[in-house]
Amino acid sequence: MIPRTADLGKDNNHKIPDWNAEMARAVTDPAELLRILELDKSLFLDNARLASRSFSVRVPHGYIARMNKGDPNDPLLKQVLPLGLELESVDGFVSDPVSDHAAMVAPGILQKYHGRALLITTGACAIHCRYCFRRHFPYTDTGPSWNGWRSSLEYIASNPGITEVILSGGDPLSLSDKRLAELIHEIGKITHVSRLRIHTRLPVVLPERINESLVQILHSSRLATVMVIHANHPNEINEPVSRVLKMLDAKGIRLLNQSVLLKGINDHPETLAELSEALFDSGVLPYYLHLLDKVAGAAHFDVEETDAIKLLKMLNTMLPGYLVPKMVKEIPGKAGKTPITG
Repeated sequence: MIPRTADLGKDNNHKIPDWNAEMARAVTDPAELLRILELDKSLFLDNARLASRSFSVRVPHGYIARMNKGDPNDPLLKQVLPLGLELESVDGFVSDPVSDHAAMVAPGILQKYHGRALLITTGACAIHCRYCFRRHFPYTDTGPSWNGWRSSLEYIASNPGITEVILSGGDPLSLSDKRLAELIHEIGKITHVSRLRIHTRLPVVLPERINESLVQILHSSRLATVMVIHANHPNEINEPVSRVLKMLDAKGIRLLNQSVLLKGINDHPETLAELSEALFDSGVLPYYLHLLDKVAGAAHFDVEETDAIKLLKMLNTMLPGYLVPKMVKEIPGKAGKTPITG
C-alpha cells in the first residue's frame, strides 16, 4: 500500500501530505480562487465563470500559496485565471493547433517524429493552464484507459523503429503509482524501446506527488528515464519543488524543463534568466522555450516572433549557453521542432 505520507529524503525530516488528497481539494471555482487571493470579484468573476464553462478551473492550494495576494497581475495567477478574452475568436487560433488528430496512428498513440511515439495516458491534470494546447482535446474519444493502452502497446511492439516512448496527457503522473508501474513495466517488456520520457507539470504544481514509491518505480525500470517538467516562472520553483527535483536527480532521473513564452508572464529576459538559474540549482537543465501553440482561447498570451527573437538575443548575453533554452515552435507536419534563432 502506498503510504499517506512520504519522506523527501534521508537527510530531512519533512513529511508531505497525501498527493491524492491535495488533487481532490484543488480549487475549481473561480470565486474561491479570487476569495483566497483577496481580489475584487467584480473585476473578474462574471467573465471567469463564462470562460470556465468551456475549460474548467483547477488549481492546487500549494500553487495558489505561491501567488501574491491582492495582485491581479501575479504571474502564476495569470496562468490559471479564466478571462473573457478566452471567449474571443481570433484568426489563426484553432482547437487543434499542433495537428494531434492527424498524428494519431493507434488508440491513444501520436507519432509525429522518427523513433518516438507519444502515449496519451490520461486526460487528468492537477492544474488547468489557460494556454494549454490540449484544452480542446477529446480525451474521452481517444480511450486513455488500460484497454486503450493495450492497443497502444501492441502498436509500439509491432514497430521496431520506435526506441522512445513519451508519456503525456493530461498529466501521466496523475495516474496512481500502481497503474503507472504497470504501464512502465509493460513498456519495458518491449525490447526495442530503450528510453522512457515523461512530460509532467506535477513536480512543479503538486510536489507532493513525488514520493518514494514513485521514485522507486522510475529508478527500477530498465528504461533510461527522462522527465520533462514544465515551469514558466521562477516563482514556481519554491523550496518543496526544488527539494523533490533534487531527489529525482539524485536517483538518476534526467530532468529537463520546457517553458512556454507567455505575454505578461515571462516575456522578459531577466525573468527567464532567473528561471534558468533556479532550475539548474534544482538539478534541471533548461531545454525548450516554446512559442505559444495557437490554441483557441489563448491568443492573449501570444508573443510576436520578432519580439521573441529580441528576447532570446538578450538572454544569450546574460547566461552561459547551457542555461539558455532552445527557442522553438511547432509547425504541423514538420519532422521536428522548428528552431527560432533570429
